[in-house]
Amino acid sequence: MRAIGQDEFGGPEVLRVVEAERPVPGPAEVLVRVHAAGVNPTDSWHRASGGLAGAVIRLGWDVSGVVEAVGLGVTTLAPGDEVFGMPRHPLPAGTYAEYVTSPARHLVRKPAALTHEQAAALPLAGLTAWQALVDTAGVRPGQRVLIHAAAGGVGHLAVQIAKARGAHVIGTARSAKHDFLRSLGADELVDYTEAEFETAVEPVDVVVDAIGGAYGPRSLRALRPGGILVALASPAEARLADIARPLGLRAAFMAVEADQAGMREIAALAEAGMLRPELDTVLPLADAAKAHELADSRRTTGKIVLSVIA
Repeated sequence: MRAIGQDEFGGPEVLRVVEAERPVPGPAEVLVRVHAAGVNPTDSWHRASGGLAGAVIRLGWDVSGVVEAVGLGVTTLAPGDEVFGMPRHPLPAGTYAEYVTSPARHLVRKPAALTHEQAAALPLAGLTAWQALVDTAGVRPGQRVLIHAAAGGVGHLAVQIAKARGAHVIGTARSAKHDFLRSLGADELVDYTEAEFETAVEPVDVVVDAIGGAYGPRSLRALRPGGILVALASPAEARLADIARPLGLRAAFMAVEADQAGMREIAALAEAGMLRPELDTVLPLADAAKAHELADSRRTTGKIVLSVIA
């Protein structure tokens, strides 16, 4: 089968098409014929540095495709089922390929309302947004939620999930992206190049920050007493908890994890028309290097997806 591989760490140019052996599903696993694979910032990090594994790894976690075969003991899926999900994260999954194996319970059935390309854009970014807003922050109707990089992969899904939870949603983004974000339901928008968000908006209950750096301490200043900052950019953001506590605030660094219950919630929102991924660019598998060049620019709107089978 074709797959994207690398034999050194570095820029997008290290990615190339390789021939690999088709995997075999083990107990409690399924073999998926990949139709599309999402591209995420974490893929670029692993490509450039080896990430958590410390060695060259096959890239990709987001997948949408069709079950080709099932391993011993699988009772929830069958060959022919259309599925999507985020297998094995944070361990290597290798979804930039024509076939991939996954634990059966890391996948759910693909909503009929979505194409495979749309479905492949949802798992990692959608689960990140869901776990930040719902599992970590416990967003409730009427709360004020500030989402940084609101037009990005995680951000534009977080806007929609927060609106589905009944929140008043504020996003930071360049003004050129404000109309797009309003179409998703954003109530207030701040152009971070023209105004300081912490003084431009009334205090909020929740901040979701995928940027990091100075945005963390600044975001604490935007919170109401008892509010929470959910930081996504780096484990270094865990230090914000110690800064927040004396101020009567909360802060937490969150890492996304495989979660079938969360994936079912995301699938249900998509099926109901309340969650739609924006596809910035769809490229063929062979153009994985170009996809990473676009991802590294951090200027995309929504998600980049690799189409494996049209």
